[in-house]
Amino acid sequence: MRKLMYRISILAMLVLFNSCGALFNQPVDVQNARLGELSDQTTVLKQLPLPNEPIVVGVYNFKDQTGQYKAVENGSTFSTAVTQGATTILIKALEDSQWFNPIERENLSNLLNERNIIRSTRDDFRKANPDANIPRLKPLLFAGILLEGGVISYDTNILTGGAGARYFGAGGSTRYRQDRITVYLRAVSTSNGAILKTVYVSKTILSQAVDVSLFRYVNFQRLLEVETGFTKNEPTQLAVSEAIEKAVEALIIEGIMDGLWQSKEGEEIDQKLIDDYLLEKELEASTGLYERELAERSEKKHVLSLNLGGTYINGDFSSSDVDANAGLGYQYKLSDAFRVGVEGSILRLNANKAISRRYWWLTADANLQYRLLPYDKFSPIFYGGGGYMSFVDNTEAKFLQDWEGFFKVQGGAGFEYMVSPNFSVLARAGYHVSFTDKLDDEIFGSRDDHYLTFGIGLNYHFGGGTTKQSTN
Repeated sequence: MRKLMYRISILAMLVLFNSCGALFNQPVDVQNARLGELSDQTTVLKQLPLPNEPIVVGVYNFKDQTGQYKAVENGSTFSTAVTQGATTILIKALEDSQWFNPIERENLSNLLNERNIIRSTRDDFRKANPDANIPRLKPLLFAGILLEGGVISYDTNILTGGAGARYFGAGGSTRYRQDRITVYLRAVSTSNGAILKTVYVSKTILSQAVDVSLFRYVNFQRLLEVETGFTKNEPTQLAVSEAIEKAVEALIIEGIMDGLWQSKEGEEIDQKLIDDYLLEKELEASTGLYERELAERSEKKHVLSLNLGGTYINGDFSSSDVDANAGLGYQYKLSDAFRVGVEGSILRLNANKAISRRYWWLTADANLQYRLLPYDKFSPIFYGGGGYMSFVDNTEAKFLQDWEGFFKVQGGAGFEYMVSPNFSVLARAGYHVSFTDKLDDEIFGSRDDHYLTFGIGLNYHFGGGTTKQSTN
């Protein structure tokens, strides 16, 4: 019973630490209305420098153009997946930026009807009171720029996954899902109809679920069952708001870049805004769809490598020691993902403490390498091929004498990170299967000797240029 209570305590602690936000903030009472939440992007908009003069803009309809309905597990629903109030969200973002003076155009017919009522009422009053001084109705403002566009895509389940484990009725699991929404915004001149600028912004929407449970018989006919968890979904409306606010910020800065408008602060502040924006665009250009860091696409065909690491022999003795190896290699790039190359190494194989490390081994390998994510800065790699190995008697100092060689095959995996277009670092491990039983200086049994290599390396890429990466 004590062990069971200990396990329950550990389980409860794990739940509290992993989901305390949901457990300690459970809604247990009716909540009052509150002012709308501000996103980080709202703060950015409000901190922009003021313009020389606010631009009068009209927004007729900034709507959901996806036509998608909310997904449900069973049956169908007529609830839309995206808010239908994107026009109102855009007008609020324009006001928050203080760069634009939005005028009513979404419900223009209502405004015109009301003005007709006012005009008719004043005419009637003027007829009944000819001497009364009744001012004329002010003319409507007209927009110098129209803002068009909308929510053009809502992609669900672009990334899903999770993890879980269960042991003797106790366990837990976590799941996540990522959706993506994309907004386009364009500015149109009312004087000639020219499209002045078009920007687009995407925003991911994250959903998470965590659950922990215990299902155990604690005694005869006594069953203990405990379950807890939480689910957290990022509100779609907040995601749409943040995407629209980011689009407004991009429109303002790109308008400054093109000389359409400028801030009160002068050229120095405007240039700082442009520099920060260009740096952000450069970072975005090197980031893939799933927040992967992309490298510049390389046209360099040749790679020189230097590798240092260790070896571990799997031979006829029950114990072995780690020893050292070093190697030089050359690879030729067949395509973005595949390389073919050769490598020469010098290494020691320490099979047993009782046996002197008598031999230096020289190896020559030919490998085909596959880079799983060829356009990412960080990518897994896999390689395989064949080779030839020979030893040099170290105790008698007979270099390149008493030569005896053996064939082998090898394969391995690792990771490569592109530091720059010319240099990358590598961590890898490989398993080498020899066709001899003499590697440990002992012939025993029917199985040939094998050995493991592992280490790090530095690659130098040369013989070509680079182009900006745009592949996701």
